[in-house]
Amino acid sequence: MLESEPSERIDSRALKSWFVSGLLLGIATFSIPLAYIVLIGPAWDLPRYWGWIGIALVTVFTLWSAIIAPQLRIRFWRYEIRENEVDIQNGIFIIRRTLIPMVRIQHVDTEHGPVMRFFGLATLRISTAATDHYIPALSREKAAELMGEIAALARVSDEDV
Repeated sequence: MLESEPSERIDSRALKSWFVSGLLLGIATFSIPLAYIVLIGPAWDLPRYWGWIGIALVTVFTLWSAIIAPQLRIRFWRYEIRENEVDIQNGIFIIRRTLIPMVRIQHVDTEHGPVMRFFGLATLRISTAATDHYIPALSREKAAELMGEIAALARVSDEDV
């Protein structure tokens, strides 16, 4: 049976980072229906309302990905590093709980794209033989600290085997 849910949360700056990422994605996606309205529709004598429907859909998608989803994601992302395992819980509609035994961890690394780097955030990636697991939007300092802690615990677990 699982213990109580993990106690640690991701960094609150994740909201700003995910807002900017969602907004940039929305702006890039917005260009497709706009190109249809301005260029393709008139050139091929196609009805313009398809472009307006596309703009409406992109607007809804942008609102979801920039405002609503980040609020939900930050609320449900939790993690905890224990002596024998890493416990990760995430999901908005379907909550997924993952326990990663320290003896299965092969390596740990951090990564950050331009938006996350701007906000001082990083993603911690935990690799096992089967798959990769991640904890997003940690402060870069916290990610480096956890990377060292997990690497040390995984090394100790390896020696025990």
